[in-house]
Amino acid sequence: MGLISEALAQILIPAAALIGIGFALVQWFLVSKVNLVPDRNNNGFRDQLIDGDEREEGIDAAEVVNKCSEIQNAISEGATSFLYTEYKYMGVFMLAFAVVIFLFLGSVKGFSTKSEPCAYNKETTCKPALANAFFSTIAFLLGSLTSALSGFLGMKIATFANARTTLEARKGVGKAFIVAFRSGAVMGFLLASNGLLVLYVSINLFKLYYGNDWEGLYEAITGYGLGGSSMALFGRVGGGIYTKAADVGADLVGKVEKNIPEDDPRNPAVIADNVGDNVGDIAGMGSDLFGSYAESSCAALFVASISSFGIEHDFVAMSFPLIISSMGLIVCLITTLMATDVFEIKNVTEIEPSLKRQLLISTVLMTAGIAAVTFLALPSEFTLFNFGTNKVVKNWHLFFCVSIGLWAGLVIGYVTEYFTSNAYSPVQDVADSCRTGAATNVIFGLALGYKSVIIPIFAIAIAIYVSFSLAAMYGISVAALGMLSTIATGLAIDAYGPISDNAGGIAEMAGMSHNIREQTDALDAAGNTTAAIGKGFAIGSAALVSLALFGAYVSRAGIKTVDIMTSKVFIGLIVGAMLPYWFSAMTMKSVGSAALKMVEEVRRQFNTMPGLMEGTTKPDYARCVQISTDASLKEMIPPGALVMLAPLVTGTFFGVETLAGLLAGSLVSGVQVAISASNTGGAWDNAKKYIEAGASEHARGLGPKGSDAHKAAVIGDTVGDPLKDTSGPSLNILIKLMAVESLVFAPFFAAHGGIFFK
Repeated sequence: MGLISEALAQILIPAAALIGIGFALVQWFLVSKVNLVPDRNNNGFRDQLIDGDEREEGIDAAEVVNKCSEIQNAISEGATSFLYTEYKYMGVFMLAFAVVIFLFLGSVKGFSTKSEPCAYNKETTCKPALANAFFSTIAFLLGSLTSALSGFLGMKIATFANARTTLEARKGVGKAFIVAFRSGAVMGFLLASNGLLVLYVSINLFKLYYGNDWEGLYEAITGYGLGGSSMALFGRVGGGIYTKAADVGADLVGKVEKNIPEDDPRNPAVIADNVGDNVGDIAGMGSDLFGSYAESSCAALFVASISSFGIEHDFVAMSFPLIISSMGLIVCLITTLMATDVFEIKNVTEIEPSLKRQLLISTVLMTAGIAAVTFLALPSEFTLFNFGTNKVVKNWHLFFCVSIGLWAGLVIGYVTEYFTSNAYSPVQDVADSCRTGAATNVIFGLALGYKSVIIPIFAIAIAIYVSFSLAAMYGISVAALGMLSTIATGLAIDAYGPISDNAGGIAEMAGMSHNIREQTDALDAAGNTTAAIGKGFAIGSAALVSLALFGAYVSRAGIKTVDIMTSKVFIGLIVGAMLPYWFSAMTMKSVGSAALKMVEEVRRQFNTMPGLMEGTTKPDYARCVQISTDASLKEMIPPGALVMLAPLVTGTFFGVETLAGLLAGSLVSGVQVAISASNTGGAWDNAKKYIEAGASEHARGLGPKGSDAHKAAVIGDTVGDPLKDTSGPSLNILIKLMAVESLVFAPFFAAHGGIFFK
């Protein structure tokens, strides 16, 4: 037994989650203190709210505040109505899929209500298969709801904060940074705390029925991860198609054809573009990382339930994954306070280092936290189930497993930053290649993306080797949890990007001074890089989570070894490796066809609405929002169906071994495609921003906006948009979702699968 008693663990886990929720509410309160109503005092408007340049240009402070408020409302309404519509579609799908789960799992033993011998411990009896079907379905619905709530809350907070960030930029870049970062922290802490709390409460409620049948209990809990990822898939794909259709339409007509700034209010697609940042990068990313967190926890809990923890009913050791997440919340809380209250940002150059420092501080503190948790919660020695044999493991082995996952995440984050930030040579080389046109820009960008895969793959490979050697599949699942243990900080950094991007757009649309636009651009450029870091984390953790789920699936399906020399495994392998390409083709084409409609609509408005280019007529923003909404809802269904149906069809018709091959193939190819797509797109985006900012002699030689090199960079950025915001990030959900779905349906596939290979 560990040093923590069961009663103490039962208090500490929910306490950490509630502290996280409380901290998020405090941050939200601090952000809400920025006023969106013009503040009159005896001398008219408060002087410190008016930038020096604005006084010279005769800009009316009250009018600017009102405009910011108006634009924020338009963005918030567009994002809310899209999510409501998307969640209605997804709600119908979730209920239908819940019925499928119940019918498939219930039929394993012919809907019998008799107790069965346990799958791993034959001497004891476990609850009937029908109970597992029912509780897996409940867990699936809980995961879906928590995921939807995570995305929705994140979007609400981001749209609440964007105009406030713009207004604070008038007092200096440091103030604007704090508002954007605090808002990101609200999302990060709410999501991580809600995920932990719902999982903890579910386990305790399920325990009332399952009693000592921990094997059945934690098998049913895997439905929670499936629900989280299913919602995330549609949220990521739908949001990604929405945001990129609007972005590509706005860029191609506005910037390339009409030569007007990015967020010019004359551009009809500009509101849809800003709405897209929230539904894709905030709601989609929130659901995605919640899915990773839920699945890694479920994988670790399931593997632990069939080890000595589960057999001896050691609740504290069993809850080790939840205790790691609890410690992560406390560490992230300290880290966030350092960013907002200890280190003050005084100028633009300090933004990116400050965000990177967050990652390093949280990783160092979390390493100490893991050491404390491992030695307090775990017995000094225990046995783990290792494909038919028992492996003796010491508690310090698990310290190394969790830590290597944590540090591998940091390595992936920093490598991603090196390849996507315009402070380093790879992106500067891509910008330089724009001198000779769009073609060379595209070639350089693709090469950069492929090259950026090398170090992250080695980091993942080392993490897998070390953690598997020390603690078998349980080691890999806690390594994935280690990578996600600082999820609250990771999400805060990630959500900061779209909030800053929106803030810049609002500054442009409200007609604020050039000086403020420069400050919001600097916030946005740093946010672009940190968004790429967030995607790197999501992809790296997805690889480890998928492998842990794969191991759990192989155990549950009763497969002794996965032999790739047999034809039925090899065909699964080669088809699985093809799926990420099929999926990417569908999502890229969806963005292309949605963008086509958007480009036509923007051109139509410019050509047929007199006074639009002069700024005397207001464009029809609602029409563009509608085009993006309709296209994304229609186009998200085929890629989503491909991912959800592939394991079901393979397992049912071709059997558990072919499905094992399919999972391995999709994992191996999906990780490479996802990293290269995300980094290529990120690099193209920041190469364009490098030229636009003109901060160095080299950058000024390529610019200014509207030059041939800048136009080539805009084309590269437009090609990269669907890669970095739709296909790349959605692929990590593909590999996780297929693995967790296979684990949930494993009892059915083992009993009735392989119709063609019988």
